[in-house]
Amino acid sequence: MNRVLLAFIIFTVVPNRALGQQKTVETLKGKIVAESNSTEGIYIINLKTEKATVTDENGYFHIQASVCDTLMFSSTQFKGLKIELSPNDFSKELLIVKMKPMMNQLKEVLVYQYKNINAVALGIIPKGQRSYTPAERRLKAATGYDAHIGLNTSLTIDPLLNMFSGRAAMLRKELEVERKEILMKQISTLFDEEYFLINLKIPKEYIKGFQFYIVENTSFVSTLRSKNKAMITFLIGELALKYNKIISDETQN
Repeated sequence: MNRVLLAFIIFTVVPNRALGQQKTVETLKGKIVAESNSTEGIYIINLKTEKATVTDENGYFHIQASVCDTLMFSSTQFKGLKIELSPNDFSKELLIVKMKPMMNQLKEVLVYQYKNINAVALGIIPKGQRSYTPAERRLKAATGYDAHIGLNTSLTIDPLLNMFSGRAAMLRKELEVERKEILMKQISTLFDEEYFLINLKIPKEYIKGFQFYIVENTSFVSTLRSKNKAMITFLIGELALKYNKIISDETQN
């Protein structure tokens, strides 16, 4: 009799309990509200699944989540916020999330202006000197072309000869490569090799190729220069999905 009862418990009670513990993944819809500032571009990540999204121009968002998952809301304009999702959050048509603007209150600010004290007056840099990268210096010397303001009005014979010989075109390409290398160094500073391998699932031998791929994307380059780490992380994740699909398609062919 005891064996029959034990078997009944194992095959009925235990499976039902296990099923009850399984979480249902749903699409959670929400909206960010705040007293001031734009609510567009706020980064939202599910810390359990590592899935992420951003708000649209009106502060709306949707993300895959389950009960007890934790959502993190991040933006340079607002204070960071974490919310653990409850069953009640999924019963609502729209989850309203209130965020507080980032404000730095100063008791008193005193501004003193010394017009005659600057880097030129102190002899740190010569008056009127502009800073150039190595590639920009080579291009300017060979063609008279200033990467900042365009072609100079006065040209010597050497820049003209360089233009006709094709050397100017070669130097312009070198300048473009240098700028991309600078961007790639910024990326390497923000994300180490482990991040590309584990988080983005990029094979090790394709990491350098992926870096060249993303610096060709104008939206990503613009975001990288804005130094918005949340948006940079989001965009690099989106580009990684596309790049991995390219790799997969090439492998199948």
